[in-house]
Amino acid sequence: MTDVPVFSTLALDCADNILDIQLNRPEHANAMNAAMWVELQQAFEWADRCSEVRVVILSGAGKHFCAGIDLAMFQDILIEHEDPARASEMFVTHVRSLQTNIKALRDCRKPVLAAMHGAIIGGAIDMTCYADMRYVDASAKFCVKEIDIGIVADVGTLQNLPSLISEGLVRELAYTGRFMWADEALAAGLVNCVFDDREALYAGVRTVAKQIAGKSPLAIRGTKQVINYTRDHSVEDGLEYVALWNAGMMSKVDVQEAMAATVEKRVGHFED
Repeated sequence: MTDVPVFSTLALDCADNILDIQLNRPEHANAMNAAMWVELQQAFEWADRCSEVRVVILSGAGKHFCAGIDLAMFQDILIEHEDPARASEMFVTHVRSLQTNIKALRDCRKPVLAAMHGAIIGGAIDMTCYADMRYVDASAKFCVKEIDIGIVADVGTLQNLPSLISEGLVRELAYTGRFMWADEALAAGLVNCVFDDREALYAGVRTVAKQIAGKSPLAIRGTKQVINYTRDHSVEDGLEYVALWNAGMMSKVDVQEAMAATVEKRVGHFED
């Protein structure tokens, strides 16, 4: 196995083609400090490059998944400059950098499964909206917290949530800052499944991850890219795109192995 990178705010472990990325600031409820934003991008870019990684599980250490942006970062965000226009430009540059950091979840070609518990607040929603699937335990509670500190959520929540749940519910959550608990998140379609506790959550998500890791990695990467493309284009554009994708990227070797495995009732074996 290729050496897994070491980070100050994340704990990584890779086995059986599954990469675990754990937010690792439990003493701060995994609040996203400046280092974590950068390291998240680095970790997912590494996962994208590493051929041995076929699927990623994102979780959080300690009592909560993630309390959102570390409030200490606001000293850097509230930029002062004698020229207001230059201060505004510096602010936009900073926000764009944060957006780029967490879009790495979306841009990673490997499926990303978020396994969440406890509080999922503010920036944690921005981040996990970019995951392929979201799973929670019964303790999970979501909050678009930005409204309570007088700002407009600006790193992905307001852009991504309307494609995941109803616009009316997005507006209610964003305007009020109220908590949405696990059962409501499931009913709204934000999460795939609610597990009784964290142990069941991790076991259940790993079962899904193992199923994905057992498929043709080339076909999985193509499926993610086609779904992402189709979300932002017309049906006709999506049909054309997938036809071109399969024409250029469908593996005869993988198709033959998948068909043989199906006939022989065994697990397929595919190159990384």
